[in-house]
Amino acid sequence: MELRIKKHEGRDLSFDILGENETLIHPLKARLLQDDDVEVAEYVFEHPQLSVPTFMLRTVKGDPQKALVRAVKALQKDLKDFQAQLDAQAPPTGAQTVQA
Repeated sequence: MELRIKKHEGRDLSFDILGENETLIHPLKARLLQDDDVEVAEYVFEHPQLSVPTFMLRTVKGDPQKALVRAVKALQKDLKDFQAQLDAQAPPTGAQTVQA
């Protein structure tokens, strides 16, 4: 994955995310839109398999890059919490599972 910032002026930030698809980008957008400081979070694929996604972010106030960092950290926490729940429910070592 590679991040290329195209524009960072005032409350606006746009960047390309090379090597990624909606699996990463959609949760990022969803998390950004939960931030009260974010006015717009959107991404565009000109072609789903041939183009690089471009992400646009605008804040109501504050630096959009800081909002992006907050969203990434929140997603990391969400995934760690999910992993902890998954680990807590894993069958004991050596247990056999029944397959349907």
